[in-house]
Amino acid sequence: MDTASNPSPGFQRNPGRRITVDPFDGVVTVTFADAIVASSDKALVLREQDYPPVFYIPFDDIYFDFLQPTDTSTHCPYKGDASYWNATASGEAEKDVMWAYENPYDEMIRIKDHGAFYPNKVRIEANPNSGAAGADL
Repeated sequence: MDTASNPSPGFQRNPGRRITVDPFDGVVTVTFADAIVASSDKALVLREQDYPPVFYIPFDDIYFDFLQPTDTSTHCPYKGDASYWNATASGEAEKDVMWAYENPYDEMIRIKDHGAFYPNKVRIEANPNSGAAGADL
């Protein structure tokens, strides 16, 4: 990987910071207002010190019919700029339920084209394959 093209300023300032991204061996399903808004057997688990693990689901497995982009954005010195989406389903609506780093820094390129959801705004079910590691999420 050519880390000179879009390197993370966070990792440059704090090279000891550890963020891991690993495949989840199982199926992750995200539900909002009784509508499935995402379901994937290709989810990634991002683990970052001081934060709970976060599932990142490939865009191909997210049902964008229930999601609308917002003007909300945030910046992470390790991952880059995040974009957000609102959810609408079954007559219910919630602001900024999903975020994604559409152009992440090189060190986090694995989460490109993946979305993550706030567990306090949607229901996230992670069903590991039998005997799979990672069931402790």
